[in-house]
Amino acid sequence: MPRNVPARSGALDLRPLSARSVVLSLLLGTHPPELAARELVPLVEGFGVGGSTLRAALSRMVAAGDLRRTGAGYRLNDRLLDRQRRQDDAVRPRTCGWDGDWEMAVVTASGRGPAERADLRTRLTGLRLAELREGVWLRPANLARELPADLGEVAQRYTARPERPARELAASLWPLDTWSGTARDLLAHIAGADRPADRLTAYAAVVRHLLADPVLPPRLLPADWPGDELRAAYTAYQRELTGAVRARVRGT
Repeated sequence: MPRNVPARSGALDLRPLSARSVVLSLLLGTHPPELAARELVPLVEGFGVGGSTLRAALSRMVAAGDLRRTGAGYRLNDRLLDRQRRQDDAVRPRTCGWDGDWEMAVVTASGRGPAERADLRTRLTGLRLAELREGVWLRPANLARELPADLGEVAQRYTARPERPARELAASLWPLDTWSGTARDLLAHIAGADRPADRLTAYAAVVRHLLADPVLPPRLLPADWPGDELRAAYTAYQRELTGAVRARVRGT
């Protein structure tokens, strides 16, 4: 059984979106991630959020540091800009040819408390590494990226060539069948979602699921892997949503 199983594996995560989530979904999908206040009102109304509810949500989001006020409206703060970059990478992952090497990070820092250990696990998982055993994380070296330099403060980095067959090792590290099954369930669900609010909710779940895609080399994946199909569906929705944003803004 793979160690790196998501908490909600096998279940569609279709939580109704709050006013805050609607605003964040719109801004996370907008480049640059800024919208004028006059633009937000007609936009969120299309997803069932009224003006007074929006104003209250915006006030709370500014107070919490989620958003920054600009001259004309609202912009994501730096922490959420990092989230937007991770989301963009999930939708359009940057890969390179794979020659059989694996990235490995071995945690060497000691004396860390539970919160620090949990934060490091979240960070390593966000880098699409998987835990082989406690403190040993790895993945195929097929991503066109460098691991963050400050990771060296808590872990040593290596390039490895495991003796275990790569396809077998990947299947032991990630719940590939579970991820694939949930992706197919999402594709079936979005095909039948008609209401704008339901579609936004469904595609927010698609993005969360893409963030958990290990983005493995094709030869390590099961047959009929739906990752590219799910990305194509989300990319088409992004274009649709961008068009709706522009149309509503022109109509204000």
